[in-house]
Order: sequence, then structure tokens, then C-alpha cells
Amino acid sequence: MANWNDPQPRQGFGASPIDGRTAGRATYDAGLRKYMLSIYNYMASGVLLTGIVAMLFASSGLAYSVLTTPLRWVVMLAPFGFVLAMNFGLNKMKTSTLQILYWGFAVVMGLSLSSVFLVYTGESIATTFFATAAGFAGLSLFGYTTKKDLSGFGRFLIMGLVGILVAMLINLFVQSSALHMAISILGVLIFAGLTAYDTQKLKMQYQYLQGTEFLGKAVIMGALTLYLDFINMFLFLLNFLGQRD
Repeated sequence: MANWNDPQPRQGFGASPIDGRTAGRATYDAGLRKYMLSIYNYMASGVLLTGIVAMLFASSGLAYSVLTTPLRWVVMLAPFGFVLAMNFGLNKMKTSTLQILYWGFAVVMGLSLSSVFLVYTGESIATTFFATAAGFAGLSLFGYTTKKDLSGFGRFLIMGLVGILVAMLINLFVQSSALHMAISILGVLIFAGLTAYDTQKLKMQYQYLQGTEFLGKAVIMGALTLYLDFINMFLFLLNFLGQRD
């Protein structure tokens, strides 16, 4: 075992092994910051685009015209189709194609989410959005800085997410207000935890992806992951914070 108290002999023209390790670490940290910043930029831009599309679609009157017809199922399921296409075509697609799909996803998600402007007041939507943004920022920062391994916690949250989906399906038939409220509270907690978990996972992935051609794709898919965490946390929070028109 190395004794870190022993002085290290200098090699070459005055450079020491410590100097090399320090320079390498600095390069790695700079690359990691650039990678994570790119993810956050894509994610934030996607959320902004979704919000603008949702607001314009609702205010134009088209949202009511479309979402009260059978076409609403096309609008609601379109985002899911984009997510499937991005995940299953990831290895075959170029980074530019993945970018186009990501922006397309943000647009169709905006069409789908325009319904919230028909149900809730603008003030309560804005309040919930900023509350979600503040919570997301804190949770993502925790996931990025914590030394604790969240992988076990993440597996538990994913199991909880499956349970939430089953409960939502059941509640489509029983229409229980108590179950609806319980689902909303648990949904906020689950996606709050997933925000921290996914941030740490994305940070850890960088060490395997740096210098590879896949890094650009990983940025987009990472943005999609955090986007979904944010939007789902917002929607579940809106269920019990939002004021209906």
C-alpha cells in the first residue's frame, strides 16, 4: 500500500506524478461540468418550449376543440411514441436525429399538457411551476454532490413508480378521490427521489462516456430523463396545489 506521507520523487523536467494527477483531475472535472451543463440546458429549453406550446395552444382555443374529441388520444399518446422511438432507435440514430426527436417530443408534450390551462388557473399553474423548479434544483444538486450511493434507493423508487401506474389504472375505474390524492402525494415523492437518483446516475456515466461518440447522444437522453422527472413532479404537485377554474 502506498504511503501518501512519503515525498514523491520528481520526474522529467520538474514534473511530479501528483502534478499529472492534478491536471488530469482538472480536465475530468471541466469535462464533467460541461457535460452536465449541456444536459441541464437541453432539459430547461425543452421544458420552456413545452410550456410555450401548451400556453399558446390553450389560449388559441384549439386545445378545447381538439381535446374534447377522439383526437385527444392521439395528442396524449404522441409523446409516448417519441420516447419509444428515441430509446429503441438510440444506437442507430445520429445525434442530430435524436435532437430533432427531442424537440419534437417537447412540442407534442406541450400540445398534450395544454389541458392543464383549461382546468387550472394561470396563477396556480405558475406557483406550482416555480415550486417544482425550486425543488428540482435542490434535489438535483443533492444528487450531484452527495457521496452516498443512491442506486439501491433508485431501484426502490422504480418499483414504487410501477405501483403508482397500477394504482392510477385502478382509479380510472373506481374514481376514488382519496386514492387520487394518495397517488398525487406519492407521485411527488417518487419523482423527487428519482430526480436525485437520475442526476447521480448521469454524473457517474460520464466516466465511461467521456471521449466517445456516444457522449452527444447521452446528453440528449439525459435531458429527456430529467425533463420527465420535472414534468411528472409538476403534474403530481399540481393535482393538490392547483386551483381549478
